Amino acid sequence: MIAISVPALSAKSNLTFMMWGLPSELKVYKQIVSSFEQENKDITVKVIVVDWDTYWNKLQAQLAGGNPPDVFAMDAPLYPDYYSRGVLLNLKPYLDREKGFLDDFFPITLQAYQKPDGIFGLPRDFQTIALYYNKDHFKAAGLKEPDETWTWETFRQACKKLTVDANKDGKPEKWGAWLDLTDMELIWSELVWQNGGEIVNKDFTKVMLDQPAAYEALQFAADLVWKDKVAPNPSRATQYGDSFKSGLAAMTTTGHWMVPDYAEIKSFKWGVAPLPKGKIRATSVNCAGFVIAKASKQQEAAWKFIKHVCGPKGQTELTKLGFACPVLKSIAYSDVYLKQAVQINHRVFLDALSYAHVKPSFKGFDEFNTNLNQGLDLIWMHKKTAKEEMATLVPQLDKLLPKP
Repeated sequence: MIAISVPALSAKSNLTFMMWGLPSELKVYKQIVSSFEQENKDITVKVIVVDWDTYWNKLQAQLAGGNPPDVFAMDAPLYPDYYSRGVLLNLKPYLDREKGFLDDFFPITLQAYQKPDGIFGLPRDFQTIALYYNKDHFKAAGLKEPDETWTWETFRQACKKLTVDANKDGKPEKWGAWLDLTDMELIWSELVWQNGGEIVNKDFTKVMLDQPAAYEALQFAADLVWKDKVAPNPSRATQYGDSFKSGLAAMTTTGHWMVPDYAEIKSFKWGVAPLPKGKIRATSVNCAGFVIAKASKQQEAAWKFIKHVCGPKGQTELTKLGFACPVLKSIAYSDVYLKQAVQINHRVFLDALSYAHVKPSFKGFDEFNTNLNQGLDLIWMHKKTAKEEMATLVPQLDKLLPKP
């Protein structure tokens, strides 16, 4: 066994902490930093929050220049790439000193960050996907609100009743649903898993989307748009933005991160329910996290900070922000999460963990995902059937998977 030493804390530590997010998140993280600095007088933390695209470009440049932030945010699907570069600090020696620290974490949230030689990051939150619905639209249509008994056929039939006939220019006054097909975790991965299919096999050596269980599920999503005409096509969806928030669509599928945004809705009442069920029940789960740069000269101070953010105090403050679900069971099942100001059934997102599938995470995921979405666009734009496109695309995608 190779012993890994833990560097001693210097007299005064000045940490740089970078993440993607919104201005509202910067405010909360400054509060977290403030409480941390009060408990650790010998450590100061500079917080940098930028938008998603800027974040990754900035991070790449800093890593290449040898001056990365001490602590930075990490998206689980991209984690293997950064792990493989050897730029992340192994947290196992620090965790070994904190007996029982990981016991309060939902085990599935740790899965993406664990490697055979250690654990190189900690989750800060998790996101499962649920069904959001417009209560007013359901009442007007005389429909019972969605619940755990719903199947996708129930969903489809409800969409038909909730879609108002098109007017003379072809624009429906209301759609049954708005389907955001741009990210696998929002609906189509769930449809694949629920139909008994897979996106890739367990060891990430073969793409499985050319199998009937997978491409039939993809076709079901496309048919809701083009055959049943109960959801706006991608071009129209882009034109109208978030059709659920605007009241044009009665339902959508997304994560808890939309709660603060939808809390601003004044024109109608809304709620959340579990995703409809297919052959089996499934949703996706993705976990954003925090890592420490291996090049950091303040590793001990960085560990103290990441422990604080991912610990009870930090998780409490993050939960109050309302965007995500806490990774600590003690916080998730407390009033801090369950009785937030936005009064919906927050428990739906926690219960979904029992049937959640982890979003694929492997080296080269970013390139793989880009090429996958380019192929899927042909299906979503009604230019090819799912069976046709997957027969062509899958052999190309196989070449982008990690080499055994």
